[in-house]
Amino acid sequence: MGSIQAVANYEQLSVLTRQMRETAEQGEWDKLISIEHQCSELVVAMRAVDASVTLDDAARQRKDQLIADILADHGEIRKNVQIWMGQLQHKMQSNRQEQLVLKTYGA
Repeated sequence: MGSIQAVANYEQLSVLTRQMRETAEQGEWDKLISIEHQCSELVVAMRAVDASVTLDDAARQRKDQLIADILADHGEIRKNVQIWMGQLQHKMQSNRQEQLVLKTYGA
């Protein structure tokens, strides 16, 4: 039962990270944060199970594949977040320049 639960946890984490990737691609940042909190809670719960379970070869291979999928999704999430942060930084700089012009020349 322990190994089944351990792999099921990674399956669920994979589903959540896929949802996070899709959410980041859609630019739904509040939803992304909400899903990330779910992931964090799951990871905490997973630690105890992982520490007490020895997986057979098939389960270990499945776990390895799920971890690879999770890491790939995290890479895409990071890429989307970096793009968004760059856009946000550009907007903030534009706003600062606009405020400086208004302050200098009045409105």
